[in-house]
Amino acid sequence: MHLSRRSLLASATMTALPAVPAAAGPPELRTGFERLSADGYTLLSGQKVGIVTNPTGITRDVRHIVDVMHQDPRVRLTAVFGPEHGFRGTAQAGGSEGRYDDPATGLPVYDTYSKSGKPLADVFTASGVDTVVFDIQDVGARFYTYIWTLYDCMEAAQLAGKRFVVLDRPNPVTGRSAQGPVLHKEFATFVGRQPIAQAHGMTVAELARLFNGEFLSTPVPLETVVMTGWKRTRFYDASGLPWVPPSPNMPTPDTALVYSGTCLFEGTNLSEGRGTTRPFELLGAEGIDARWAATADGLGLPGVRFREAYFTPTFSKFQGRTVGGVQVHVYDRAAYDPVRTGIALLVTAKQVWSGFAWRPDGWIDKLTGSARVRTMIDAGAGTDEVVGAWQEELAAFRRIRKEYLLYS
Repeated sequence: MHLSRRSLLASATMTALPAVPAAAGPPELRTGFERLSADGYTLLSGQKVGIVTNPTGITRDVRHIVDVMHQDPRVRLTAVFGPEHGFRGTAQAGGSEGRYDDPATGLPVYDTYSKSGKPLADVFTASGVDTVVFDIQDVGARFYTYIWTLYDCMEAAQLAGKRFVVLDRPNPVTGRSAQGPVLHKEFATFVGRQPIAQAHGMTVAELARLFNGEFLSTPVPLETVVMTGWKRTRFYDASGLPWVPPSPNMPTPDTALVYSGTCLFEGTNLSEGRGTTRPFELLGAEGIDARWAATADGLGLPGVRFREAYFTPTFSKFQGRTVGGVQVHVYDRAAYDPVRTGIALLVTAKQVWSGFAWRPDGWIDKLTGSARVRTMIDAGAGTDEVVGAWQEELAAFRRIRKEYLLYS
């Protein structure tokens, strides 16, 4: 893997609001939006503002920030830009809400999903905004599309001559370290535009800094509004913030915890639990029995156990049919490695179920970022061998990632 690493001078346009001094005792986490609004929106003064957001863009009293900003005379909000699933969140995976006027505010809502480059820049130009603001809750996985909405919007804002402001929120699965394979550029898609690790361990503001410094051919005028009171070791339930599902199949922070590993089952003929109340925690297919849970549990993977499970998806794979498989039970979040666990489950599923197959469209290669995981598992490689194969490129990414971190 090769990452073109430019000097941080290439990102000299980046600024951040200064950190607020910590009060005595544990500081309350304040999101980027909370700090922006508490400062009277001075960062947006005199600007026509458009915001890229979705249902996760809320205050801690669960008001949507678009509704809050629309009612505040100190900020001139003139447009909203909706990502996959839409601004108000009415669309399922692979869908969006299209162009419409928001009934609650009357604001024009523009669709960004599946747009990039000049077509997306044209949307920003047509909207008439001066500054594009981004505020969406991420879940920490490379193939979760909101971070590539961020990337595409940054690139388009640069092409359209717009300022770009990122309001930061916590990485719900911590920012302790990056894990997993790094994308190879020839496998770039909307579930991975650039070579970052499968579990990146960064916040959206940190990713924006990384994108600007490493991947955008011309950096966008970027400003980041950092959080206060967030530590890299903290899971989402320590934030004091309400959880809003960032997408229909991300119902809880527990889902996010396993997602960067078990989402790999999207690339197989097994159900990844869509259509159940525990997506990405339940995995299975017709014909799988208790041997899979027993085999996976026998590996002694840190922080996790596997239970024999049977379930009937209400939509997606095996809709209306009862399937057998496993439920993933994480009992020690600090020790748990979601990517290693996902690989181990792929390896053991192929070992115990003769019906195992990869999706014929090559989706597993897009999710893992290369053909390596698929070809190694097909060749009979074990979990340690597969995980060991990406350690060199992961170490290189970690060195680059370190330059862009904002929190301790």
